[in-house]
Amino acid sequence: MALPTEKPSYGPLDGVKVVYAAVELACPKAADLMADWGADVVWLENTGAGDTIRDTPYVKQAERRNQRSVALNYFSEEGKKVFFDLVRDADIFMEASKGGTWARKGITDDVLWEINPKMVIVHVSGFGQEGDPKMVKRAAYDLTVMAYSGIIMQNGTEEQPMLPGPYAGDYFNTLMIASSALAALYKAEKSGKGESIDLAMYETLLAIGQYYLVDYLNEGIKWPRPGARNQNLCGIGEFKCKDGFLGVCLYGVDQNKYFLETIGLGHLWGTEDIPEDTSGLWLSNPHADEIQKAFEDYCLANSKYDIEEDFAAHRIAAQVVNDMEDLVEEEHLKLRNTWVDWETADGETFHGLGVFPKFKNNPGTIWRPMPHQGGDTVDVMTKLGYSKEQIDELAAAGVVKVGE
Repeated sequence: MALPTEKPSYGPLDGVKVVYAAVELACPKAADLMADWGADVVWLENTGAGDTIRDTPYVKQAERRNQRSVALNYFSEEGKKVFFDLVRDADIFMEASKGGTWARKGITDDVLWEINPKMVIVHVSGFGQEGDPKMVKRAAYDLTVMAYSGIIMQNGTEEQPMLPGPYAGDYFNTLMIASSALAALYKAEKSGKGESIDLAMYETLLAIGQYYLVDYLNEGIKWPRPGARNQNLCGIGEFKCKDGFLGVCLYGVDQNKYFLETIGLGHLWGTEDIPEDTSGLWLSNPHADEIQKAFEDYCLANSKYDIEEDFAAHRIAAQVVNDMEDLVEEEHLKLRNTWVDWETADGETFHGLGVFPKFKNNPGTIWRPMPHQGGDTVDVMTKLGYSKEQIDELAAAGVVKVGE
């Protein structure tokens, strides 16, 4: 299948050019979002095996659509020249590596700004571009930065800390990468001066984990790992019903009154321990164990669907814990066109998520599938002014790789 090479006009980022050099997941997913929103994205892959995402059977198709693949040895002397030509008119360049890698290779921010003074540069690393040298140069993955930031220690059971998944640390950082890059782009467009962002993944995760962290910083309070319950409130967590699991988040005066009446503890409402203006049923309450046990028994005796419907009717936040098959059949997702099909470069039908969020006036779209490794090398370099002979010479020297 011949892929289209001329990006159509669509989305709020139409006219923005993004170049990135990174492998799965955090930085490339940020580029994926920008591509869905209309940016023209060039994906720089190495000339060896390429992005490690290619080893996956399916997610690669979902997270590398709408992008152009150029396979380039950008740290070689000849490769640097091609890279500089690529970013000469780029609005955003993003890279993910150990701290200081690009600078050590001679590609500093100042060098890039000599070529493109307005460009936004995003350096993504586990531990930042400066600080303790042994940390700056340390290899980092989703799990290890989650461990370092204390996120893992806040999750799991009392006996065992656990990693939230799938790859939550990477995907949390995806949103920080995209938002900070676009914030810097706004300023660069106004001022004419570029920006360099030092995005340490652990710092994003510190911010995610600060909800309870600040209790420790300011008062020395260290909440226990909650397992399937909340650290300090009754009626919040994942509860086993007779036909599956239900997620409940109980809060509010009217909600608490109805909740206690429903689980057979209505007599506690309006007492000294639980007065009529109680908005939160705290675990410090002397009846907390009784309340938790009564609700657990209530859930085990009833259907998750019945409780969900009843609680929703009384403004208590409750949702059945959906499994994969539930998501596929969920009517709300169908009505919002959550699932879409597109054709892969190999001519197969791929079923995945559509573009989100939904921009009303400038919607995103899917205009091409994931390309083969280096599939856009010739087209992109030709548009940069390279002749066929020059591209062939660079390919023969291993500076670039030309794919299908």
